[in-house]
Amino acid sequence: MLHLTKCCFCRTLTPGHDPVQKVTSIPRGQARGLTWFIPLDDPSLISRQQLFARIVGGLGGRTDEEIIFGEPEVTTGAAGDLQQITGLAKQMVVGLSDIGPWSLMDSGAQSGDVIMRMMARNSMSEKLTDDIDTAVKRLSDEAYEIALSQIRNNQEAMDNIVEVLLEKETLSGDEFRAILSEFMEIPVKNRVPPAMPAALPT
Repeated sequence: MLHLTKCCFCRTLTPGHDPVQKVTSIPRGQARGLTWFIPLDDPSLISRQQLFARIVGGLGGRTDEEIIFGEPEVTTGAAGDLQQITGLAKQMVVGLSDIGPWSLMDSGAQSGDVIMRMMARNSMSEKLTDDIDTAVKRLSDEAYEIALSQIRNNQEAMDNIVEVLLEKETLSGDEFRAILSEFMEIPVKNRVPPAMPAALPT
């Protein structure tokens, strides 16, 4: 449950992330808990800010485990988060950065060729591959430092969230944000305006 709470916490504090609709510690299937988020925009069109917020949020559980238990005791739950985070970071790098899709074009390829076709043909240069890996690591490291700061600087707020969730097992997004608001200001973009669409589980 600590892992779930810290991810939810970092997502709420990072501008651009969809607001929490509900969080529960009740196990469902293989998941030890679930969080639902309310999509603010068209889910098929995701901005750079939204992707970065998801990366920061996904690192919340790992940073907390590392602070409490030390790096050798980080669990497989955090390892699963890292796989997802790496995918999001690579999506940002190859599609939303200076190393974006046009720089992935092979100068010897026909103009109709696209990124995925090139990657399938292994036509990316070694330097470009290294540039992408370096950019992914830089992006992930930046997000990690933000998540680490959020966890370290807001322990009292997180302890309150955990205590209430242990007692109630399920919190609405409004309840979750109300507790956090006692200790900090939630980014405007992460608050819920009226007449929101249906929530999506994650």
